[in-house]
Amino acid sequence: MSGTEGLREITARRLVHAPDGNAVCILGQGTWAMGDNLARRSEEIASLRCGLDLGLQVIDTAEMYGNGASERLVGEAIKGRRDEVFLVTKVLPSHATRRGVAESCRASLQRLKTDYIDLYLLHWPGSTPISETIEAFMRLQDEGLIRKWGVSNFDTDDIKSMQKVVTTSTCYANQILYNPEYRGIEYDLLALNQSQKILTMAYSPLGQAGAMLRHPVLAKVAAKYETSLGPATPAQIILAWVMRMPNMVSIPKASNLQHVRSNVAALEITLDKEDLQILDKAFPPPGIKTPLAVL
Repeated sequence: MSGTEGLREITARRLVHAPDGNAVCILGQGTWAMGDNLARRSEEIASLRCGLDLGLQVIDTAEMYGNGASERLVGEAIKGRRDEVFLVTKVLPSHATRRGVAESCRASLQRLKTDYIDLYLLHWPGSTPISETIEAFMRLQDEGLIRKWGVSNFDTDDIKSMQKVVTTSTCYANQILYNPEYRGIEYDLLALNQSQKILTMAYSPLGQAGAMLRHPVLAKVAAKYETSLGPATPAQIILAWVMRMPNMVSIPKASNLQHVRSNVAALEITLDKEDLQILDKAFPPPGIKTPLAVL
């Protein structure tokens, strides 16, 4: 079995069942800051296609990323492979009115070069009443332009407010920041998402700028594990830690082929109880409710 076939077999086994009963791999592909640099464009497109080759169906983008540059990059990467992709994009709160949502969705569709979006998210809570935004989402569903809708950066109070407007089972996902440095959602939000059958999507699971990856405890834990690609890395340990959670899809960015394959190989790692305790000591879980962290 080739390396690609072996890694694809791994993704086929590590699935989460979404609210509609369909299953996707617990690992996806984020695209924040991708598409901004023309010199890296070919490599970034190749990385997204490599992820598809390995079974990473979920590709996440947003109209805000590079003012549409990320969506254009994704559109080029998935050309001819649309049926392999669970495509996620987001509308800005400033565009979350009835008219604004419709206009933003059509603009995203044009940049993505597709006629439908699998999951359309409100990027974060804004001043437009959530009832108006949801009504706009439902109109897009009726038109066949989106399959599912959801939210991003919604805390417990935001979810509860949404419950007063619509049955939350129709909200497919809540995309939120989650990694060892930002564990606040473990206090009550993760449980609320799960109880309401809302899929949790974890963005920036590897943090930013690589500072977290240099923590000595991660290197110590990584030394105990091997993957099909070789010794485990701190990044793979973090991804394994994030992916231990039920009802969650992790969407790290991988802008080169090596990182894509390394991310997939993290699916081979199951952290033992001792190592989870070591990581808890280095990155303590929340003891009280804290404001939702947002990047």
